[in-house]
Amino acid sequence: MNVSLADDLLLISGKDSFLLTGIIKDRFPLCIETMQDEYCQGVSPGDVVVVSAPEGGPVEPAIMLLELIRKYHIPLLVLPKDHPGSKRISYVVSVGPSILTNCTICRGTHPEQHLVCSAGELSGISITGTPSGITFSSLPPMLTLKRIKNGSMPVVFT
Repeated sequence: MNVSLADDLLLISGKDSFLLTGIIKDRFPLCIETMQDEYCQGVSPGDVVVVSAPEGGPVEPAIMLLELIRKYHIPLLVLPKDHPGSKRISYVVSVGPSILTNCTICRGTHPEQHLVCSAGELSGISITGTPSGITFSSLPPMLTLKRIKNGSMPVVFT
């Protein structure tokens, strides 16, 4: 499935969780901070940014997180695998040309930007950015897609 987005965002909702996706518009270095090191990854126009809310929750913080990265280039923080705080992370993010959702990884602990933690109902979705939108594969049935125009409230996607 291909979706044209321009500056819009796309909300993919399951019964209990959601993903929020958007397209990167300009080239910038994305810094990924770990306890031991800092990695900087080049981000290019057409790459995709995905915010995952494995337990659901309000969409507005996901919009803010996505824009902190897409517009303001805020670094990502990665926790060690045994960090107690990873249980309290409500929203996680990945940025890259293509991202795969996965429900078997611990949220907030993976510096590899081709993966993002998701709920089981959204696991296995491949999300690939293009200069004008997003291509999805392996979308499970019974999902709701909503377009969010320029930071406004979600409207039903058509």
